Amino acid sequence: MNADLRAMASRIRPGMRVALPVDYAGVSMAMTRPMIAHGAGDLHLICVPTGGLQVDQLVGAGLVRTVETSAVSLGEAGGAPRFNQAVKDGTIRLRDATCPAIHAGLMAAQKGSPFMPMRGLIGTDVLRHRDDWQVIDNPFAGGGDPVVLIPAIHPDVAIFHAPMADRSGNVWIGRRRELAAMAYASAETLVTVERIVEHNLLADEATAAGTLPALYVTAVAEAPRGAWPYGLWGEYATDTDELLRYARAARTAEGFAKYMAGEASA
Repeated sequence: MNADLRAMASRIRPGMRVALPVDYAGVSMAMTRPMIAHGAGDLHLICVPTGGLQVDQLVGAGLVRTVETSAVSLGEAGGAPRFNQAVKDGTIRLRDATCPAIHAGLMAAQKGSPFMPMRGLIGTDVLRHRDDWQVIDNPFAGGGDPVVLIPAIHPDVAIFHAPMADRSGNVWIGRRRELAAMAYASAETLVTVERIVEHNLLADEATAAGTLPALYVTAVAEAPRGAWPYGLWGEYATDTDELLRYARAARTAEGFAKYMAGEASA
């Protein structure tokens, strides 16, 4: 196992709030097994804004206390079997959200605000089951205009995968601004990348606009094909056959354990 990955995984402590990206935005699957080997449990996963294979494997490994998300699935491979079973068994706490609500909470943290107002949740069952979301009257409307206050989401650590970083720790995320939002809101940001480049990404006009400055990055580790079996934009496609293989195996706890013990490399 990559020593840099082990070192990054060791930064995760029991009970941490961990932000993880949606499957198409750069999931650091390379960090999943080191996290499991490290064994820090009781984690509160914050999916930005949905979760998939990484969430399912961390749940299956028994490291998760709470999942805050708008959905968890394996996409074309169907439902997330270990997550679904944990919800049925009541072994994890599920905090239902919506995609805009997750992003609003991160934006509030980024701006140093205790909350962010939203309208679209009024009258929904999701709002009814979230006692931490509060409804107030718009103070500028003179009454009769309710808005929902979404509290700021402050992850302890954000973890994602990107195509490249430079020697200064700047990370190129391209158009995946949700990765920047995660980093801005989090106390620490751990990033795996396909490669380390020698030129400064912020000094290059072609990459500067899509680069997350090193100021927001705690640690970077090189991990080629580190999103596999998910794809990575501009690099490689999702391995749907492998996701299907996992989905079949992980229908049972025994199958999940066997898959994780003998997981093939990319």
